[in-house]
Amino acid sequence: MTTSAGARRGRPPAFDRAAVLAAATRLFWERGYQATSVGELTGAMGIKPGSLYAAFGDKESLFREVVRAYQQSPAGEFTGLAFAEEPTTRAAFVRILRDAARIYSDPTHPAGCLVISAAANVAVQDDEVAVFLRELRASNLAAFEDRLFTAKRFGELAPDADPAALARYFGAVLQGMSQRSRDGADAAELTATAELAMAAWPVLDADAAAS
Repeated sequence: MTTSAGARRGRPPAFDRAAVLAAATRLFWERGYQATSVGELTGAMGIKPGSLYAAFGDKESLFREVVRAYQQSPAGEFTGLAFAEEPTTRAAFVRILRDAARIYSDPTHPAGCLVISAAANVAVQDDEVAVFLRELRASNLAAFEDRLFTAKRFGELAPDADPAALARYFGAVLQGMSQRSRDGADAAELTATAELAMAAWPVLDADAAAS
């Protein structure tokens, strides 16, 4: 019995990994990477610093796991779902912008996009985090470009359309919508922005007649 009790005392305290990860996600989402301290994280997660380091490695490793989980959540995967499920590229971008308006302003979680907002004010010593987030955003733009180039190849865009410029434009719109939501913009305002943004779509005559 003594040996068993000693073994139990030596084990790290058990916790619900998904629950503590959700708490960390909310804090990073609200404050950004740089402004979130390890002490604040462990307080929100309800664990001791030693447990954080044992389970996740360090603050940066925890953040990377948070971002991976976020990308697989409804708030982070809506772009991929739109590309997979919509029949046309234009319909996919309409859905992406409308979903962003709804998700970014959803009061059940922090405003905006975690990947965009967490990148604010990252210090020089955390440059690897800044690079990590920048590469994620670049990957999203690359996905936009690929889809738009494919659309042009199959005649879904006007012949003079510039897929790379369009990708950068829609990326900038999404980043702006994220920041506006953090400044208090509601779903109605963001939806209006989304609808206005689609006016830049270089539609073919047949598309315009059908819309």
